[in-house]
Parts: sequence; structure tokens; C-alpha cells
Amino acid sequence: MTGTTRHSTSWRSLFARTPDVPARPTPGTVTLRATGLTVRRGTRTVLADVDFQVTAGEIVALVGPNGAGKSSLLAALAGELEPSAGTVKLEGHALTHWSPADMARRRAVLPQSHTVGFPFTAREVVAMGRSPWLHTPAADNDDALVDAALAATDVTHLATRAFPSLSGGERARVALARVLAQDTATVLLDEPTAALDIGHQEAVLKLAAERATDGAAVVVVVHDLGVAAAYADRVTVLADGRVAADGPPRTVLTRELLTDVYRHPVDVFDHPATGAQLVLPERGRH
Repeated sequence: MTGTTRHSTSWRSLFARTPDVPARPTPGTVTLRATGLTVRRGTRTVLADVDFQVTAGEIVALVGPNGAGKSSLLAALAGELEPSAGTVKLEGHALTHWSPADMARRRAVLPQSHTVGFPFTAREVVAMGRSPWLHTPAADNDDALVDAALAATDVTHLATRAFPSLSGGERARVALARVLAQDTATVLLDEPTAALDIGHQEAVLKLAAERATDGAAVVVVVHDLGVAAAYADRVTVLADGRVAADGPPRTVLTRELLTDVYRHPVDVFDHPATGAQLVLPERGRH
């Protein structure tokens, strides 16, 4: 992706905030908090008494094995999954306090699947991210924000293509551009790199980091523990619907904990040249 730094660092200067355009939380402010969160699907408990929060200016990575509850937690935080017990608060208020439009001006969500029922163009899909700002002063900058999002995710050349005709990776980048164009203080990303090649994976994670640097609170579900180590300020490890650990990557991503949670030997070591923390599954010789 080209030009990401230029576009992301100028995002907040595109328009002034007014009563219709919520002010950005100051760095370190909790934007989204779950307390005692329990979620059941039928007779199965998928989240049990989970406490979680994210603050403005940080990236939190949600990691854990399949079925641990990562996507369920993200959906509950987004208000898309009704909790059986506990509370979720967005900017200090219960989710039920906000109208759908008010909530959409404060948090944006990237789901795992990217489907559109009609042949909208890629630009039209990205422009959907601006719909919460209709009839507010922020709408004056819709075109600029859409253009910036298309450029940041390297899909400007796809703007006139029908969304259903795009490859899985292209659809994923267009969907991310929609989230960026929405321009919210809290961003929830469910496996944003799943369909991407290595280069675009790194570019997406750098975009997420830049949004946090710009003051957003970012929660990202990832399977790659090395990605969590490299990009997250905090890592929350889920196992069997509960929080197994939460804290800085070097504190949380240990051989002992990960081997136990994933039920497979995991190596954690520092890169010999850069000193960066590396997390890899243990493999025998072939």
C-alpha cells in the first residue's frame, strides 16, 4: 500500500469536530470497556465473565485458539451480540444509550466476511462508511476521506470495479477502506489480514498502528502470534471463553502460557539481528 502515512496522519485535520461530530478521546482514555461479560449461544457459553478494555492510542490484539471466543468478544464489544450477563460501555455509556448512528460515529467494525448483495463499485462500498455522518458538518469531507481510504489501502485502481468481482484479498482491502473512511475513535478489526499476502498483511497492520498513533483505540483479532508481538501494545489471550492473560506482549506471550493454551509446543525467542520478539510453533525436522 502506498501513501499510508501521508493519508492516515492527516485524517484528523480533515474537519473540525462539532456537537454532531464527537471529539476525539484524549490518549489513555478508555473508549470501550466490558465488565463481567458472559455470552451464551444456545446452551453453550462462549464467553464467561470477561473483563476487557481498550484505550485511545493503543492497539490490543485478541489471540487464542479456534473457539476461544475472540470473534464473539469483538461482536459483543460492537453491540452485534447480546450479552447474557455483564456490561459493555462505549465512551462511558452502555451501548443501549447510543442510537445506531451515534454508535457508528464512535466505533467502526470490520467483520471476518466481506459480502455485498448488490454490484456496488468498490468506491461505493467505501463511501458507505460515511453514511453515519450524513447531515453533519463532517459530510463536507466525505470525498476526501473516501479518497484517502482508497489510497491508504492500495485500492484506488479498483474504485470503479464491482465489489463482487474482486478477489478475496481485494475485497478485504476495500472493506478495510470502508472502516477507515468511517473515521471513528474506536476501531474493531476481526482478522483483517486473513485473506492477504505478506506485503498487504504488513501494510494493514501498519495502518492499524498509525490509526492508534493518531489517537484511535484499535482492537484486532489475529491468529499470528508474531503479529501480536510486533504490533500490539497489549495482548489479550482468550482460552475457552475466558481471559487467560492480558498485558504487554513480552509479559503475556511466553512459551509456558502459549504451549498450555494452544496445546502445542511454542517457541518464543528474540530475533538475533533486531531483538524483536518472535513466536513460532515448535516443529521437528523433516
